[in-house]
Amino acid sequence: MVSAVSLVNGYKTREKMNYKKQKRYFEKSGVVDPNASYYVRMENVTNLDNQDIKTMVDLGRYFSIFAPRQSGKTTFFEGFCHKLEKDTSYVAILLSFQDYKNLNSQRFYQLIQRDLYRQLVGRLAQVDCPRLDAVRAYLDSHNVSDHTCFRELFEELNYMVKLKKIVILIDEFDGIPLNELENFLTTLRELYQKYKKQTDKALYSVGLVGIRNITKLIVGGVSPFNIADQVKLPPFTLKNVRDLYAQYTEETKQPFTEDAVKKVFDETGGQPWLVNRIGTILTVDIKPETTEPIIEDDVEKAIKHLLKERNSHFDNLLEKAKLYKETFVRITFNGVDYNPDDEDQSWLEQYGLINEKNDKAVVANAIYKKRFLKAFFQESGATADASLNAYFTSDGFLNMEAILSDFEEYIIQIGVNAFYASQKPYEKTGQFLLTAWLYQFVEGGKGKLRYEVPSGLGRMDILLIYQGHKYIIETKINRSSLDKTVGKAIDQLCGKYLLTEQVDEGYVVIFDLKTTVGELCTPRKHIVEGKEILSFNIGIGR
Repeated sequence: MVSAVSLVNGYKTREKMNYKKQKRYFEKSGVVDPNASYYVRMENVTNLDNQDIKTMVDLGRYFSIFAPRQSGKTTFFEGFCHKLEKDTSYVAILLSFQDYKNLNSQRFYQLIQRDLYRQLVGRLAQVDCPRLDAVRAYLDSHNVSDHTCFRELFEELNYMVKLKKIVILIDEFDGIPLNELENFLTTLRELYQKYKKQTDKALYSVGLVGIRNITKLIVGGVSPFNIADQVKLPPFTLKNVRDLYAQYTEETKQPFTEDAVKKVFDETGGQPWLVNRIGTILTVDIKPETTEPIIEDDVEKAIKHLLKERNSHFDNLLEKAKLYKETFVRITFNGVDYNPDDEDQSWLEQYGLINEKNDKAVVANAIYKKRFLKAFFQESGATADASLNAYFTSDGFLNMEAILSDFEEYIIQIGVNAFYASQKPYEKTGQFLLTAWLYQFVEGGKGKLRYEVPSGLGRMDILLIYQGHKYIIETKINRSSLDKTVGKAIDQLCGKYLLTEQVDEGYVVIFDLKTTVGELCTPRKHIVEGKEILSFNIGIGR
């Protein structure tokens, strides 16, 4: 008997026949059009009082919502505006400052007037505003040439259009010309304060949308928009990811297993661009035009594909991450305490690179961690062949003497410019380069690597765990007496870290300004209270 299922070009005939061509696509650039792309509504978009956007608008609140680029904020607010228009008491106006940054003030307000007047008149006509003719006459005579004219516009409209509530949402607010930032925000604050107690006001609610938390801006010593509610756009939930992929399944009959959906969510942290991009890779490159289920292994392949891909999403974020490289790397290896007032953390969070989890600052998702950490370490030029037998002992553990000796050779090869070009302390530069060197031995889940990790009596510089074995490394910069510097490092290592971690051996790496780079130094063994310490002196002197 001949099976009804045979292989044709690698796909099963029956599966190929049942497959239906998709009608929409996974969007990876620009606003999502639900008619052309798969689309799910964001959940839990609330302020600190757990009020959603509609509630805030109904209450006449001014609010600021911030989210990283390509996280769905423009799509969210366009959808909200369309939904708000179903209520004839509202006049929703959607503006964008995306390409306004380099404009002079006159041109800036001229463009605001054009977009604002056009939408205002159109919407008032749509909702049969009884004062439409009077509004048109006023707009014809009033030019918005600066922030005072902008304020006068709404002061007048507050008397003319009391039965309709104007809601203005400004997308890409970060694009506002810097010379108008204080004027514009102060004007909004004055309008809010002046009419706060009135319910029959024309300018009823305002929302500013951008990547920065605008409520934290300080201009001239004060925050000009401190009257606003703060809203943070969340990533996709697991349900969002499941619903998004289910739309593709409904069109094509190709299912995603629950394990596959969960894997995508876990690896992306629900970042919308990543979820959509992986959806495309899975259905176009990994398992195209078939009803064969997409499984967890397929997601692994898609992620490997994505990590090797050049795209504007990664390019833009990498440039931002480079600005705070040392903080990003420290967070990557050792979720440091989350501090909303730390400037580096604040910017990394606003760019979408990190977030808070259980009081720790952590990288936003596993894909960012893998992609950008590798980029930083490749940039450092640290290249060891982690497969060489010389780097391992006969029982399968790491040969740290060989690894650290070759690290010293690496420092000689790259020279010492890296230690002097940065404004960071020399030891931090050395720690970063050493971490990059060691990372090659734990990459791909072969081990764990952390630095500046809390221990019982202090903070270990570097902790590497391989095959369950702990390798603890203390680093120091020597500016005067090498013996004293080594002694201090050994005291810390033995008295604090080896003791609390119950380890009998440790390593000291000294970056020595008193030793010329290129001058090889023999590693020294120290026995202290039964603990064996191997110290390396690496010359970084000019």
